[in-house]
Amino acid sequence: MTGRRRWSTEEILDTAAELLRTSDADSFSVRKLAAALGTDSSSLYRHFRNKTDLLRAVADRILTTAMDGYLPKGDWRQRITTLALRLRDAFGQQPQLAGIWGRYASGGTGSRMVIEEVLEALRASGLPDEEIPAHYHRIAVLIVSLIASDAGVSTRTPEEHEQGMELFRVAVLGADPERFPALAYYGRDIRPVGADRRDAFEELLAAQLDRIEAAIP
Repeated sequence: MTGRRRWSTEEILDTAAELLRTSDADSFSVRKLAAALGTDSSSLYRHFRNKTDLLRAVADRILTTAMDGYLPKGDWRQRITTLALRLRDAFGQQPQLAGIWGRYASGGTGSRMVIEEVLEALRASGLPDEEIPAHYHRIAVLIVSLIASDAGVSTRTPEEHEQGMELFRVAVLGADPERFPALAYYGRDIRPVGADRRDAFEELLAAQLDRIEAAIP
């Protein structure tokens, strides 16, 4: 009688990522993952302590993938911008995992690689050492928030998108000018949240980098 197959950590993460393409963190469970692998939950706990630990590992693999082949080029601003766009594109391929990254964070190799590069870029900017951690935190919060927001928009179904557009039209274009005068005045020029998100991403990041540049002695 042959024993049950032992799955490697990478195989477990591959299957977890595949399950998460069609579900979310709340509906995902170690039991469902074990069933997909044809094993029992206890065997997976040899690799990961709990569900949160597993989700963090899946998200960290996206960071590692984004850093694969990355070489720092240009000045400190270019380095941070290039890195941010690489992360955005990487999570754009698996948007369900972007929300998981924003919710659970990560402490794996991929996370350390990203943190290291941002810190090195900020050090190269000429900022005083004591100011670098605070500026790093603001950049990290901005990038994670924007990527998670992008993911929320990109994972909508066509029906959800159309419903959202209809609600937007009603809320903005149908606003009562007496109760919402500013909204009625600017309504025809306001664009839905999902429009031009890449441009908005770059502009918001550039504004944060401008603030950092202004703080350089």
